[in-house]
Amino acid sequence: MTVSDPSMAATILSVSTWLAMAVLSVAFLLTIRRVVAGPTLPDRVLALDMLVGIVIGFIALIAIRTGFNLYIDIAIALGLVGFLSTVAFARFIMPRVTDAAKDPATSGKTRVQRRKR
Repeated sequence: MTVSDPSMAATILSVSTWLAMAVLSVAFLLTIRRVVAGPTLPDRVLALDMLVGIVIGFIALIAIRTGFNLYIDIAIALGLVGFLSTVAFARFIMPRVTDAAKDPATSGKTRVQRRKR
């Protein structure tokens, strides 16, 4: 039995996709834990972005197992939407992060207020 044997190649493909499915499932569960328990909002946003990547991996595995190539287009569209949502979340939380990182010596003034002096 050689690697070029179709039944051997199908077995290798099947085992590798199931192994990848198990690894992605563990990553999915750990990332859900980070979304729920994340100590800060940026941690949660990063975990949501990671969830998008994991779901893209699941979609790619389904495309490999079924042979239906339309799933790849869906994964690409999800990647674009995931990127845009991450940028939107980052712009949403940016003022909160910069306010939390204020220097205590400025007595609560923001960076813009310090420049106006």
